[in-house]
Amino acid sequence: MEKTSLRLLNIAVVGHTNTGKTSLIRTMLRSAEFGEIEDAAGTTRHVEQATISAGDFPVLNLHDTPGLEDTHALYAHLKKMGEKSRSVSPVKILEEFVANVSMHDPLEQEAKVVRQVLRSDILLYVIDVREPFLEKYRIELEILTRSSKPIIPVFNFIAGHKQELDHWREQLAAYNIHATLEFDTVAFTFEAEKRLYQKIQTLVEAYYDPLQKLIDYRAKVWNQLCLSGAKRIAELIVSVACYRESKNAKQVHVAESLNEDRLHDYVRSVEQSCLKDLLTIFNFSEKDIAIQKIPVSNGQWQLDIFAPGILKAYGLDVGSAAAKGAAAGAGIDLMVGGLSLGAASALGALAGAGWSTFKRYGDEIKASVRGTQWLCVDENTLQVLYLRQKKLLEKLMHRGHAAHDTMKVDTPEKTQLPDGWSGLIGTLRQNPAWHESSTSRNNNKQFLEIESKLIAAILRNEAAAQQ
Repeated sequence: MEKTSLRLLNIAVVGHTNTGKTSLIRTMLRSAEFGEIEDAAGTTRHVEQATISAGDFPVLNLHDTPGLEDTHALYAHLKKMGEKSRSVSPVKILEEFVANVSMHDPLEQEAKVVRQVLRSDILLYVIDVREPFLEKYRIELEILTRSSKPIIPVFNFIAGHKQELDHWREQLAAYNIHATLEFDTVAFTFEAEKRLYQKIQTLVEAYYDPLQKLIDYRAKVWNQLCLSGAKRIAELIVSVACYRESKNAKQVHVAESLNEDRLHDYVRSVEQSCLKDLLTIFNFSEKDIAIQKIPVSNGQWQLDIFAPGILKAYGLDVGSAAAKGAAAGAGIDLMVGGLSLGAASALGALAGAGWSTFKRYGDEIKASVRGTQWLCVDENTLQVLYLRQKKLLEKLMHRGHAAHDTMKVDTPEKTQLPDGWSGLIGTLRQNPAWHESSTSRNNNKQFLEIESKLIAAILRNEAAAQQ
């Protein structure tokens, strides 16, 4: 048989009620739309199917089965059937059972599971490690092994339950089951998903190549998702650092306050946009997130970037006033050695500047002559933007789509900034035209270097965790 003629691999997701079978499939699909999830037992009443593809190339079908609710009765029934036909193999007894069960039989639910097990190539047996290894689980494994299908026990809800996980491993080893897998559907890692496909490869070698194609494709897509998230945060930092509100030195207090309000509103709006984009990239919604332990409402941060106490919460200098950063043209200050630019200084600079310098700073020199200054967002505010968006991205990268609790994005334990942070921000402030994307900006070598450094810093912890 040619590899291209292989039918799709069929995988049955089985286990006791409420162990996370539907949750596993949701996480593998990267979608919260599949099936229903509730705390009540027996939520899934029928077998549901989902297909996973490598791009346009379908590879496997996942079958979500109802929970095995009355394993004692099923085991007793199968044992009775076996006593009547001692020469019949266990698989044949299972086939006979599903062929003769009636629609209103008390074991109809179990028959749905067994029927799908017999139709599948491999079984993922989902285990909630928080549960003790009870008799019902031993019986379930006994029944499933009669199907002669490869079984991979999948340990779910493992975060914070190492002792329980070790106990489950010991119990399964007693049944000669060693090819287990840790896959937390709430505390997700891509490496766990990758290992799942690799374990399936070893058990159904005929599908090795299609599964490898799937692994490579999913890895590429995952890396692109993470890169897109980091790039979006970098774009936020660039746009805010480059943004200016102009003011005249003779402006009255009311007008000056309005300028500051406009700058604050700009920062709030672009951060909201970044939040929504990050959620969209990873296929989540505002219902999934809480920032600083304060919920997001309609996609809006409830903890204002300029709220009292936020700088202190991030361990930053509370004496610095937000939005009072670089003034009077940072680039010109740099050009004349940091001297204050009064009108005389500006005229002298204008007279002595070469054409290239005038072309770059001409508008700022002329504005300074007229007494214009600029308000920029200060460095502390930029640090808060960077740190909490980076923390949000890390949370999204490790959140399974089965999770239905509100995710907390707390203050980072370490306020580590990119190397040369102040220099990066200083350069951005000197290039106000970069606050919006353009062909000129996106092809600028200096801009690309800054963007690359920001992205590398944002993804640094994730890369280290995977090594």
